[in-house]
Order: sequence, then C-alpha cells, then structure tokens
Amino acid sequence: MWLSAIKLAVSAGSKIYANKQRTKMAMSDAQLMHATKMAQGEEAYQGKLLEARQADYKDEAVLVVLTLPIAVLAYAVWSDDPGAMDKVNVFFEHFAALPQWFTNLWILVVASIYGIKGTQIFRNGGKK
Repeated sequence: MWLSAIKLAVSAGSKIYANKQRTKMAMSDAQLMHATKMAQGEEAYQGKLLEARQADYKDEAVLVVLTLPIAVLAYAVWSDDPGAMDKVNVFFEHFAALPQWFTNLWILVVASIYGIKGTQIFRNGGKK
C-alpha cells in the first residue's frame, strides 16, 4: 500500500514538474513572439500583466488550505490514534454542517482564483 502511494506521488510530482517546465518554455516563446511584434510596431506592451501573474502565490495558498484537511485525515488514519480520528470525525461533521451560502462563497472564490467558471456549479445544481 505504501509503495503504491509513494509511486503515485512521485509520478504525479514528476508530471507536475514537467508541465511547469513546458509552461515556462511556452511563456518564453510567447514573450519572444510578443517582443518581436512590439519591435515591429504591431502590438503594445502587455508583459507586466503576465509577469505579475507569475509572481502571485495566492493559488498555492488556496491549494495548501484545501489540502490541509486531507493531510490531517491521513495522519489520523495512519497514526492509529483513536483520539485523533475522533477529532477528525467531529471536524468533518461540523464542516458538513456549514451553511450553504458559505460553501457557495468558498467555491466561487477558489474558482475565481483558478480561473474556473464557478457559476456553472450552481446553474446546473452541482452536476456537469
């Protein structure tokens, strides 16, 4: 079980790293193409918006916040501590009892950070 979980984590990590490297290369190509068009007078400068977006860490912060309950749950399961598991169960009971407006607001905020149209979730009643 542990070996397959570690293998999956390493595979996912290497895939994410490879995608980040491809993204950096694509951004570099796009910047070069944009600079060429600016030098020829075909386009105005728009690079600051892209640079500001790359230095933004709110996406990672939201990802950490969303991953934290999963990490705590994993600890409670793997530690064999009944007290920890009881606390996790209480947490998820309270989490499930959050008002609908709060969960909707949270989904919209996360969706806007990641550029997803979160309103589709509510228009379709949670179905895709």
